[in-house]
Amino acid sequence: MVVSMIQLIIELPEMGSIKDKRRVIKSLKEKLIRRYRISVAEVDLQDSIGFTQLGGAVVSNSKDHGEKVMQKALHFVEEECLGRIQDVQIVSEVF
Repeated sequence: MVVSMIQLIIELPEMGSIKDKRRVIKSLKEKLIRRYRISVAEVDLQDSIGFTQLGGAVVSNSKDHGEKVMQKALHFVEEECLGRIQDVQIVSEVF
């Protein structure tokens, strides 16, 4: 079993309030879940208006497949997100 994970730190400079930020993040998470069938959560920076940290994971039987899904998800976030990606990490663990 292989668990592939992605961690993103995204700067959201146009947010006026936490409520606006949560609306944008919720929409992004739902799109990632529907499109790529990955688990996604806001894992840190919940109280920050200008930044968010998202984590995503997928379980598969191949490291290549899992990391390919994470790369596609990253590309989607780059194209769809209103903010700028500050940091990305993609890793896979074999169990």
